Amino acid sequence: MSVPTIIVHGGARTFEPDLKEVVKDGVRAAARQGYDHLIGSGNAMDAVVEAVSAMEDNMVFNAGHGSMLNLNGDVEMDAIVIDGRNLASGAVCGLQGCANPVQVARLVMEKTKHCLLTADGARAFMKSQGIQPIPNRELVTQKAVVEFETYKKYSTAVEKVMLSRSIPPVTSDCDTVGAVAIDGNGNVAAATSTGGITAKLPGRVGDSCIIGSGAYADNAVGAVSTTGLGESIMRVCLARRIAELLEKGETADQASKHALDFMSKRVGGTAGVIVISAAGVSGTARVAHHFTTTNMVWAAISNGYMRWGIDPDQEESSELKA
Repeated sequence: MSVPTIIVHGGARTFEPDLKEVVKDGVRAAARQGYDHLIGSGNAMDAVVEAVSAMEDNMVFNAGHGSMLNLNGDVEMDAIVIDGRNLASGAVCGLQGCANPVQVARLVMEKTKHCLLTADGARAFMKSQGIQPIPNRELVTQKAVVEFETYKKYSTAVEKVMLSRSIPPVTSDCDTVGAVAIDGNGNVAAATSTGGITAKLPGRVGDSCIIGSGAYADNAVGAVSTTGLGESIMRVCLARRIAELLEKGETADQASKHALDFMSKRVGGTAGVIVISAAGVSGTARVAHHFTTTNMVWAAISNGYMRWGIDPDQEESSELKA
C-alpha cells in the first residue's frame, strides 16, 4: 500500500506581490479538493482532475476561467490527463468555450479510442458528451483584456511576446495549472491545463496537451506536470525526460533539477515542474517541485500535512484540518 499524496501547481512566472497570497490560497484549496477525492474514491485520476478543475474555476489562474486571448481575441485552451496504470491519455487543444478543459480531456481518454482532439473536433466531442459551450466573456478577466490590448500593438510571434525587452513583460507568460497524485494502491496520474499565451497566433498549441511534454505518468516511475515556456518544454520533452531520469534511479528532486538544467542549457527558456516518484519499499512516494522562473505557486498534501510555497527555497506548512 502507498501513502495517498498530491501536489499541484498554479503556474510558473513572476507573480505580483499583491497576487501572491491569492494564488497560494488557490493552490491550497485545489490541493485539498483533490486530496479529499484521493482519500474518498481512492483514485489518483479523480484527484488530479478535481484539483485542476478547481483551478480552472478560479479566475486568478490562466486555465478555463481566466484564460488568455489570442491574436483574434478568442480563447483557445489545451489540457491533458494521463493514467499511470496503463499509460492511457486524453487531451484537447485549441478548445473554445469550455469551463473545464481537463474534464473534456478525461472524456477523450475514457470515451474514445484517441489521445488528442483539436479545435472544432474537440468542441463537437464536448457537446456530444452533454457539455454545452459558454461565451468567451464568461472565461476572460478584465486583466486579460487589458493585457491583450497592450500586446496587439506589437509583434505576435511567440518569441517576441515572450522574450522582447522593448515591451512590458507578459504577466501571464508561463501560466499553466497542473496536478500529480499517487493513491493508496500505488497508481499515479497527471493532469495539466492552460489558457495559452496573450496574443498568440490562432492555432498555436503549447506543451500542456502533449504527452511527455506537459505531463507524463507511469506507475513504474511516477508522474510529472510541467509549466513554462511551451516552445522550450516541447523541444526537450521535459516531462518524459524527468521520467527517464527516475527510471535511471534518480530521486524526484534530482530528476527535476537535472531536467530543468538540461532544458536551460540546450534550448533556453524557463519552466517549473511538480513530480511524484513511484512508491518505494516503504510505500512512501517522493514529491518534488522545482522552477527556473522567478516564482512558481504550488501546494502538496500527504499524511494529513500540507506544504505550499511560491518563492525559491521558501515554503510554509500546517497540519490538514478536518
